[in-house]
Order: sequence, then structure tokens, then C-alpha cells
Amino acid sequence: MTENIGVLGKKSARRSGVERVVTAPLPTVYGTFQAIGYLDHDGGDEQVALVHGDLGTEDVLTRLHSECLTGDAFGSQHCECGDQLASALRAVVAAGSGVVVYLRGHEGRGIGLLAKLRAMALQAEGLDTVEANLAQGLPVDARDYGVAAAILRDLGVASVRLMSNNPRKRESLLRHGIQVAEEVPLLIPPCENNITYLRTKRERLDHHLPHLDAVAHWS
Repeated sequence: MTENIGVLGKKSARRSGVERVVTAPLPTVYGTFQAIGYLDHDGGDEQVALVHGDLGTEDVLTRLHSECLTGDAFGSQHCECGDQLASALRAVVAAGSGVVVYLRGHEGRGIGLLAKLRAMALQAEGLDTVEANLAQGLPVDARDYGVAAAILRDLGVASVRLMSNNPRKRESLLRHGIQVAEEVPLLIPPCENNITYLRTKRERLDHHLPHLDAVAHWS
């Protein structure tokens, strides 16, 4: 196949960055959103931002939600992801405006679905969520939020009220030029199936989860 050569005799430049592709109304059980679809030319992932109301530019209520098939779609109690997604969507509707950026390619803190399932199997054998990734020779957290920052910039957002318990999200947004005016806790009541996982996130990944103290009696 003949390569595409530009008028100056060079190969055509490969596209990079995030491109807004489509906007569609999305009525949900939480309220009505605009689903804005993006293509990440660098990572190859298709991304979506769910926007409710008039965002403005400052102090926008925002959730960066990492894709979690087991939690978001299947209702897994291994994690709190599905409940966090639902809570974030309810929160932006209650506030009158806000955005949930749903980040595909973040499955299992960036290691992928099959590796995440292997990690879950290892956790069932006694490893914690950090040890399970390392046992596979994988990073503890491989996620990057540069795409999220690019999407927020495309939406005209300069600063956010970030719904998260994870300080690394704040740090990453700041590195990518998005100001964080406030960190808004997104605390989901734990259950016996996820209490060990959540405690590991607090103790080894520095997540702010003070509500776990109320269930200290669970082993």
C-alpha cells in the first residue's frame, strides 16, 4: 500500500489529542444529560462526558469516573464504583449543573479487564488489591488523567469542584492545568464484601475514606 505523502514529500502528520465527535441528548433515570463523545487520538479510546445544565467555567461540579464494567454494569460489591457513578450523576442533577467524565481504558486502575479479573481471583486467595496487581507484574495504578483534563478544557472548564476521595486525581488535574477549587467527598457505605478492598485503598493508596472508622468491628 502506498503511504500517504504530503505536498512537501513528508508523511501526513498523525492526529493527536482529543477530538469532540458528537453530542446527543441522553435522558437517564437521574436526569437529562448531553452525552458528548470524544476520540482520544493518542490512546485510541472513545470517551464520553455527561453534561447537565450550563457548566460555566469556574468551580464546576465534576466527577472523573474510571471505567469499571463489573461495578458500573454488573453491580459488583467487590468495589464501590457503580454506587459512586450513580451518586455523582444524582449530585450534578441536584446541583443544577455539572459533568461526569467517563474514562474508558481505566479498567482495573488501568490494567485492563482480564488483568483486573485475575487480580480479583488473587484477592479471593488472600492478596490485597495492591499486591494482586504487583503479583502480575503490573502497576498498582496505571491511570492518567490527561485526557480528562483535555475534555474539561474543550468544555470550557477552568476549575472544578472535584467529586473524589483520591488525592491523585487532584494532583493530576493540577499538573494538566485544571484548577481544583474544592474536593467533594464521594463516600459510599461499605459492605462486608468490599470493606477489605476499601481499607487497602485508604491505607496503601491514600484515599480519604474516614467513614470506614464506623465499621471498625468488621474483620
